[in-house]
Amino acid sequence: MKKRVIWFLFLLLFIVHQDFWWWDDAFLVFDFLPIGLAFHAGFSIVCSILGWAAIKYAWPHDLERFAEENNDEENAI
Repeated sequence: MKKRVIWFLFLLLFIVHQDFWWWDDAFLVFDFLPIGLAFHAGFSIVCSILGWAAIKYAWPHDLERFAEENNDEENAI
């Protein structure tokens, strides 16, 4: 279930990233930052949070155990 939510959010961000609706907008955020640039700054923060959530909730823990087991076997030799 958590993996599906992560994938849905990833696809949603992929679609929202195409911010064509602000290409011709001259609005300035805080009177100096173009709205498109402000959007991408916020978008980058949201992407980093999604990356953290993907690692925390959707990471395949079986691969971690497999890698740790192989590492322990190599150290024993």
